[in-house]
Amino acid sequence: MENAARRKELSAFIRSRRERLAPAAVGLHPGPRRRTPGLRREEVAQLSGVSVTWYTWLEQARNIRVSPQVLDAVARTLQLTAQERRHLMELSGVPLAPADATAYRNPLLDRLVAELSPRPAYVLSPCWDLLAWNDAQAGLIGDPLRWPVNERNMLWLLFTQPWMRGLLVDWHDDTRRLIAEYRVAAARHAGHPRFDQLTQSLLDASGEFREGWAEHDVGVFRPTRKEFDHPALGRFTFDYAKLASGEDSEAKVVVYLPSDEETRGKLPALAESGRLAADRSAD
Repeated sequence: MENAARRKELSAFIRSRRERLAPAAVGLHPGPRRRTPGLRREEVAQLSGVSVTWYTWLEQARNIRVSPQVLDAVARTLQLTAQERRHLMELSGVPLAPADATAYRNPLLDRLVAELSPRPAYVLSPCWDLLAWNDAQAGLIGDPLRWPVNERNMLWLLFTQPWMRGLLVDWHDDTRRLIAEYRVAAARHAGHPRFDQLTQSLLDASGEFREGWAEHDVGVFRPTRKEFDHPALGRFTFDYAKLASGEDSEAKVVVYLPSDEETRGKLPALAESGRLAADRSAD
């Protein structure tokens, strides 16, 4: 942790959570001579399996080494909510774990994506794993259920599946922008196993990804226009938007909005083709 202001904020945050947690909530008897509200520092340290000195230094905003495992133990002891745990990790400068495609559960986002049909829409993790999608998206790229979970990733599909190269009209420019965005996300989650595994897999599998990755370009998402050449339904032109979820700031909802009347008129057929593809996958 190198930022003094961030360390100071972390110190105040964990102290506030320690002082509001009653001893009885963690199975401790308060005793008659307790002068400190909530838990003592040594109690948090003992329950978390860390030294009293280390935890004291953490609360004193000293520049010490931290790890996700130790911070997880402190978060469990302090009974932090999921949002509070994420705040703890961000203040500590520890890589955030992206949403796990196998553990993803968000009925509200699922409903939102479904309601957006016949406009293609889907939910992405920070490393571009597909977490949820609607019939129109399945009609556009194929039903993701036909691929193994670890291959349901937009980067992986774009760089390893030949049919995706033919589907996206401006494949080269679009994928270069995507690599630049991905580099920023990978840096934010530096050291996280999912990012490390995905990056290495892409480097091994795709010469185009290796070439783009070696350029070290960085970028942020900007709304843009994308054109698709669908093998059965022809040309689609969409304005591409990405929305942050209020419930989970790491998950993003991606929506394709039709940019012309021809595209708008073909959307019902696109959604129907996706529904049929999902039915075939279920059989």
